[in-house]
Amino acid sequence: MRPARQYPFREPTALELEPEYAHLRAHEPVSRISLPYGGEAWLVVRYEDVRVVLGDPRFSRAALLDRDVPRTSPRRLTDPTLHTTDPPEHNRLRRLVSGAFSPRRLERLAAHASRVTEELLDRVEEQGPPADLVAGLAVPLPVSVICHLLGVPLVDRDRFASWVDIALATTAFPAAEIHAAFAALKDYLASLVALRRREPADDLLGALVVARDQDGGLSEEELVVLGVTLLYAGLETTSNHIGNFVHTLLSHPAQLARLRADPALLDSAVDELLRLTPTVTSAGFTRIALEDIPLGDIMIHAGDAVMVHLDAANRDPRAYPHPDELDLTRKPNPHLAFGHGPHYCVAAQLAKAELRIALEALLRRFPTLHPAEPATPHWRQGRMVRGLDRLLVTW
Repeated sequence: MRPARQYPFREPTALELEPEYAHLRAHEPVSRISLPYGGEAWLVVRYEDVRVVLGDPRFSRAALLDRDVPRTSPRRLTDPTLHTTDPPEHNRLRRLVSGAFSPRRLERLAAHASRVTEELLDRVEEQGPPADLVAGLAVPLPVSVICHLLGVPLVDRDRFASWVDIALATTAFPAAEIHAAFAALKDYLASLVALRRREPADDLLGALVVARDQDGGLSEEELVVLGVTLLYAGLETTSNHIGNFVHTLLSHPAQLARLRADPALLDSAVDELLRLTPTVTSAGFTRIALEDIPLGDIMIHAGDAVMVHLDAANRDPRAYPHPDELDLTRKPNPHLAFGHGPHYCVAAQLAKAELRIALEALLRRFPTLHPAEPATPHWRQGRMVRGLDRLLVTW
């Protein structure tokens, strides 16, 4: 066995995957890595192997709770929620949330997202170029949608957005600040739960309070942490996706022209952008093997930590022809951007709807949109999710 590589390999550069992933896919698809916290783990990068790890219940998420498992963030996971439970507990929590993403509710949320998008772009247009699409669209749109869904006061957006940014950091903030931000999020959601008990409302948080108080469907701690999970999951990835996707399209003018000429490509374009555009700065979703499990040529032993890299798997030439090229007509496109198996993102359809709405409105209203600064864009550093600090455009 080769010695464990230090991981992450380096600070990520923009939306370029580090070259080590392509090398590992070809020569060492299941390899040993040494993490900043918790020791060593197996890193899995091939598409089929990643699907196996995500879909096989013998690779447990619950087994990592409150353990010093290999990870890139100083914060240990201590609370049972959608990301940190296994079936059947995971199924119970997922059922409580899934009703919020029914076709009927998704239609209402999409209508809300459309109204908000148009209002935000009205302001962008009024202020005139150059405009920062991160501050003007990418951040406020998902904030408004998740607040509408959960029942979180929009006036609190600056407070909870700051906590989310810190809580999901790796090296951008000291460990004490990361832990304090997550604790602040829990306290904030606990206060909203108390408010819902005094003032019931027809939103997801209100439904979860009913499930707790009347049906006994979850504990108080599960209720609060589930709210925290939905809040940060609805903010961090979608807001960064919007900015990253616009940047990717502007960097591929031929594909952008094709999409402008044929808006019917929007659905396949969103899927291709999800596949090609890296989301995370390093592997995540640590799992613990519950028994000895062969994976490729490697035997994973019971108790071993296993990490998958979804973005590396989405670039696997065994799964996709010309995987490093942006092809907005690519079909089929069974990407892993939202995971696979029991933990497939419960809000995937809402996220895709937000991305479609944002891109469609932006390209329709600003047909000559192009970058306003030739210099390298400003990328956020020391976070779990790749994203831009700002994206200046003109038209």
